[in-house]
Amino acid sequence: MTSSVPDKPVLEGLEAKWGPTWESNGTYAFNRQAASEGGRECVYSIDTPPPTASGSLHIGHVFSYTHTDVVARFQRMQGKQVFYPMGWDDNGLPTERRVQNYYGVRCDPTLPYDADFVPPFEGGDGKSAKAADQKPISRRNFIELCERLTVEDEKQFEALWRNLGLSVDWTQSYRTIGDDSIRSSQLAFVRNIERGEAYQAMAPTLWDVTFRTAVAQAELEDKEQPAAYHRLAFAKPDGGTIEIETTRPELLPACVALVAHPDDERYQQYFGTTVTTPLFGVDVPVLAHHLAQPDKGAGIAMICTFGDVTDVVWWRELDLPNRTIMGRDGRIISDAPDVITSEKGQAAYRELAGKTVFSAKQAVVALLQESGELIGDPKPITHAVKFFEKGDKPLEIVSTRQWYIKNGARDEELRSRLIELGNELEWHPDFMRVRYENWVGGLTGDWLISRQRFFGVPIPLWYPLDADGNPVYDSPIVADEASLPVDPPSDTAPGYDESQRNVPGGFIGELDVMDTWATSSLTPQLAGGWERDPELWNLVFPYSLRPQGQDIIRTWLFSTMLRSVLEYNEKPWEHAALSGWILDPDRKKMSKSKGNVVTPADILEKHGSDAVRYWAASSRLGTDAGFDPQNPTQIKIGRRLAIKVLNASKFILSFEAAEDAAVTEPIDLSMLAALRTVVADATSAFESYDHARALETAESFFWTFCDDYLELVKERAYDAANPGQASAVAALREALSVLLRLFAPFIPFAVDEAWSWWNAGSVHAASWPTVDEFSSTGKPELLDLAGQALTSIRRAKTDAKSSQKATLTEATISGTDEQIALLSQAESDLKAVGRIVRLTFTPGEDVTVTGVEFAPVDDAPTSNQS
Repeated sequence: MTSSVPDKPVLEGLEAKWGPTWESNGTYAFNRQAASEGGRECVYSIDTPPPTASGSLHIGHVFSYTHTDVVARFQRMQGKQVFYPMGWDDNGLPTERRVQNYYGVRCDPTLPYDADFVPPFEGGDGKSAKAADQKPISRRNFIELCERLTVEDEKQFEALWRNLGLSVDWTQSYRTIGDDSIRSSQLAFVRNIERGEAYQAMAPTLWDVTFRTAVAQAELEDKEQPAAYHRLAFAKPDGGTIEIETTRPELLPACVALVAHPDDERYQQYFGTTVTTPLFGVDVPVLAHHLAQPDKGAGIAMICTFGDVTDVVWWRELDLPNRTIMGRDGRIISDAPDVITSEKGQAAYRELAGKTVFSAKQAVVALLQESGELIGDPKPITHAVKFFEKGDKPLEIVSTRQWYIKNGARDEELRSRLIELGNELEWHPDFMRVRYENWVGGLTGDWLISRQRFFGVPIPLWYPLDADGNPVYDSPIVADEASLPVDPPSDTAPGYDESQRNVPGGFIGELDVMDTWATSSLTPQLAGGWERDPELWNLVFPYSLRPQGQDIIRTWLFSTMLRSVLEYNEKPWEHAALSGWILDPDRKKMSKSKGNVVTPADILEKHGSDAVRYWAASSRLGTDAGFDPQNPTQIKIGRRLAIKVLNASKFILSFEAAEDAAVTEPIDLSMLAALRTVVADATSAFESYDHARALETAESFFWTFCDDYLELVKERAYDAANPGQASAVAALREALSVLLRLFAPFIPFAVDEAWSWWNAGSVHAASWPTVDEFSSTGKPELLDLAGQALTSIRRAKTDAKSSQKATLTEATISGTDEQIALLSQAESDLKAVGRIVRLTFTPGEDVTVTGVEFAPVDDAPTSNQS
């Protein structure tokens, strides 16, 4: 059904008009029946990134999600049944932190459930960020608050996505903490256990002392931090000393060896001997290892269990003892390692017990200065320290029991398969492939997936208790598939009754939850109905596209590939599209941690969604884009384009079109021939996942079309007595149909508005233009030459300080013989638009206008233009 053309088209209000219309008409719904009838080859499926539903979206989300949407819209217009779901990543630490700050609470699993609990705050008041100010509540109460807040956050996110015009099928939404998602995550894990791919172990663990949870290798972030080198003296048996330099003197009680490079001649004589630690009097060996750096510090280092990840490598490869002194709260534990036996050593340790890392460091330095074993003053430095990407304090390494999934770090066959499938995957841009390969090749340990948190997917296990009530961790009770989803802290273990919980001979439930990536790595399964809707799963998997940010190749892309390899031994998608970063005016990456992000709501309201989408789509995949909220130049250009599309459409539709009129005039045929090339180039660009080139190609032609062609033919189009009038109007409408469809993926609101003025249905349900639509055999170069001539005519009038409406009694256009032959075919249009009485052509080197003579004002002909 068509609508009337408004007197003055505007962008304002189009989002509110067309969003509900698309939804009610099911414009973007995945047509399950058509997909089943057409088979997998007619389906284009997208493994959409589920945004973290805690906090707020920023302009970077708008940037990358627009990149995905333009692809979805193109594929839909190509006739594909597009499966384009939206998920919400609502479990994990970000949600827990937001709930703590928003409601002023913290979880204490030892507390009973309070059915009438009311949180102390609603929205936070600035006092709820510190743990001491947060009210402890039961695990169940805490999870209820998490679920309440994420649902509200998701509503706001969905409203913004709809306002942006994402062509998502909202009936295909999912939550990573919903029952279906929990079941899928637990099912995949149970099968990992059955195949021997998941295991538990006591091992050194990267630990965040703020969140009190383990952290995986993929979640690390290096931050430059101030520190100092402390030079310590270790006593040799012959009475001399070996001096080392360390930034962590507080870990001296955990020292298990000194290590130097095997080729370092300074220390080769000491390999195989022992030295005695300062303060604590423990004999430790001097060993050789290739990771020691001769040019760092004194060239010899102390190995402590554990100061950093290199200590863990040395500890494992040199088969050293474990003397962990760091507790999970980030404080020195009360019991000294057994090897500290002297009274002096034990007294020194008592000075450290219970202290934070910072206080313990101060205490050790003071003791070393007092004993004379600190050589000189500490030397200040700045160095990279590992943090949890969402944490505020440096990570510590503690020994804990955790669950792991094999990831190829210690399995060469699995690693090779991951590399092989990474090579088979089509990367856009291709240079992103090396980042994946480097990550897989650099893995040093299996994937730690257990987390000591509360709002997440429960690990579906219980443990039997022996006669003394101790857990038998080596004999876990695994949930059977039919019982999933389960919550071991509240559900009873198979083969037991609830009265046997926490009693000798009974059972305990696993309290840990899975890392959020252990669920997000299964987004193809969560969205595609794996093991619950086989028909849908077979239609969408493997997916056509995985779009995502470049910074989570090592986490989301890799982990999804891993889970697919473990479960099916195949890659989960055909293509991967990686968006670049958004940079602030200082060319720094925008991120929440840096506090330089821009929220999109105000930008969208001020400039309109089409304008913002244009800015995003103007950047190629993998390319960073600058954004200055004070001067968003590209957004302003996009708004100008959208308005011009509306106005040009109104102008073209003002001419009554004759039914079955043919395009006959050379300039009209030339324009359509040029447009045919644009369609071919834009289609090729989209097929190569270069949406920016597709936009640039269409936009460049559109401005030529408006500035040159419309001006050249408007006089003829207005003149009903002109034999070429029907040709002009037919060409204008044919071009408008093609241009609106070319712009449909980029500025969907303005385009559907213009389309509705003369077509039934949505442009987004129309077919993408093809070269076969054009039956013209015109020469595209004629349009370019006519545009050059028109520009020269305008310039001549401007140079003469005359109105563009002034009449010329004489004008001469020069050019090569070939150019003149073509231009003569557009003579009548050039004369009409230039208001030229007598136009002649003469040989020359290029298209220029000379011999201009102006007619008296009274002699000016009357224009047909209203």
